[in-house]
Amino acid sequence: MTSLIRGRPRHATGHIGVRVGHAVLGGVAGAVWLVLPVMTSVAQDPVPAGGGTVAAASADGGGASGTDYVLPLVAVAAAGALGGYGYVRRVRRARSRTTPGIVSPLPPAPSPVDLERQARASLVLADDCVRASREALDQVDADEAVVRALRSARTELSAAFAIWQRYEEGVPEDPGGRRQALVGVIGRCAEAGRQLDAQAAGFDAAWDRGDPLAAAEGRFRELAARTGGGQRALAEAAERYGAAAVDPVRGGVEQAKDRLVFATGRLNQARQDVDSGNGDGYRRGLRAAEGAVAQAGVLLDAVTRLVAELRTAAELLPAALTGGEAELAGLRGAALPARLAHADAVLAAVREELTGGPYDPLDALRRVVRALEGTGGGRAGVIAAGAELVARSALGVADDFVGVHRGAVGVGARALLAEAGSAAPADADRLARRALESAGRDVRAHGNPFAGQGAHESGLAGVVLGPSGAQGKDSLAIPVGKDGAKATLTVWEDFRC
Repeated sequence: MTSLIRGRPRHATGHIGVRVGHAVLGGVAGAVWLVLPVMTSVAQDPVPAGGGTVAAASADGGGASGTDYVLPLVAVAAAGALGGYGYVRRVRRARSRTTPGIVSPLPPAPSPVDLERQARASLVLADDCVRASREALDQVDADEAVVRALRSARTELSAAFAIWQRYEEGVPEDPGGRRQALVGVIGRCAEAGRQLDAQAAGFDAAWDRGDPLAAAEGRFRELAARTGGGQRALAEAAERYGAAAVDPVRGGVEQAKDRLVFATGRLNQARQDVDSGNGDGYRRGLRAAEGAVAQAGVLLDAVTRLVAELRTAAELLPAALTGGEAELAGLRGAALPARLAHADAVLAAVREELTGGPYDPLDALRRVVRALEGTGGGRAGVIAAGAELVARSALGVADDFVGVHRGAVGVGARALLAEAGSAAPADADRLARRALESAGRDVRAHGNPFAGQGAHESGLAGVVLGPSGAQGKDSLAIPVGKDGAKATLTVWEDFRC
């Protein structure tokens, strides 16, 4: 009420008072005119001496005539009309008024800097939610509606990243168009979250149908048994292909062990919560354990996949060299002598590496594919197969790294990875490698708050940092440091984050 009073124009009160005064004055005047004839009729005059006068009065009816009431009635009608007119004007003016005092002002539009910051945060949060939900689906036998929701959310997120990439490249150029692009990014991310939220109950129902604790414990035992074999396979690959060949997954087995140690504590606590009837604690602890187990699986799968890809690349490389040399021989008459000379040199160097000791077959295959790019060659089936293998390997490594370190990875690496997912093999390889470099810089800049202080014993040495502000109320958050920062290994409580 106070704001309405303060917002009203100063002269409005005066006008209302004048109109009220006019109405009252008119009413009083009408009342006086009505009462006056009555007063004059009650007061009796002295009896007149002449009888003719008395007879005339008797003939008149002994009272005031009807004309005496005309003026009072007119005055009352005029006063009512003026009051009604003033009331109607006030109502119309109140309805049409747009002053800030009557209608609350709209909040100020966010600045371009604020809007861009919001778009960045929306992309990171939506990407985290999609990744967490994808990991969670591996733990349950979900309905088709839940699977479709995740698929739709990923589509919306891909569209948001595509808009963001064009925005980063300066398209569109006009301020209004750029603002609209940021609004589009935020809206697409919100729609992705809505798609996941809509199926949260369905995911929970699927999760509750089985025995999630027994399933998590079984998955935990399976991964724990794989750690030894993964470590041996990684060591053998490093000895055969060189240490540089296994750099993308170096330390992966140790990080997987850290997450399994963390999961051990959460699973034990969940079992105790079941026995004591603590349903909320059981749910939180089990979801945390599932998240840790899922990430341990990603890390171990990455080691297994890279070792297999190195073996495949080593088998494919001799045929790729032969096919590339044959293509170059057919292009000798082309007007690209410098390009041909460079490609010849690259293929010769790679062929020499094959007999020179340990080498990285994936990197060698990548150099062969790239050497043929600008020559008009590279159309042979073996070269195309090599390009797909190299791109698939780079995408897998980058996606795994972003997934298990997503709490520290910013929007730049995620956007590059999203673009790589829909690019041609040669471009996908470049974009994925750039995404991995960018994500690595983000992680190094963020640091590891769990280094030392018994981190390996608690499973926190390789912990993934949860996204700030994205933790659900039932996620397992571990306070660290003096600033109260939090870290988490869990997927969030619902089919979302």
